[in-house]
Amino acid sequence: MSEQQNQEEQIRAFQRETFESAQKHLAQKGIIPQTVADKDSRFLAPLCAVWKFKAQNGRSYWVVSGNLPTDHAEINAASNAREAMRYFSFQWQLKAEEIMSSPRVDKTQREFAELLVRRAHGLYELYNNDQLWANEPS
Repeated sequence: MSEQQNQEEQIRAFQRETFESAQKHLAQKGIIPQTVADKDSRFLAPLCAVWKFKAQNGRSYWVVSGNLPTDHAEINAASNAREAMRYFSFQWQLKAEEIMSSPRVDKTQREFAELLVRRAHGLYELYNNDQLWANEPS
């Protein structure tokens, strides 16, 4: 297998894993995915993917998955995958602040809050990198 074929296979594996993770996350929240909008979803292997799902309840959702906590938001939170990244970045910073400001924060909660902050900063860097979005319709 050539280096390029190996790289393409790794990207396909990443897409499968993040897709399955996104579907599982929604199902755990009681949301049954019906279809995925491939043209609106984005894959930044090996970091993360942003999926746009339509659910059986008729609503649509953004789901972020990959090397970070899997999370979802209703479609009106962002107009496209790039904006969804920014949305999740801000939400995670707020959630981390909420965790850290509670009167009793144990070690696990503190570590999770720190992880959220690191991943929020990483997502914002991806959102803010114009080169990654050069081919995006405006």
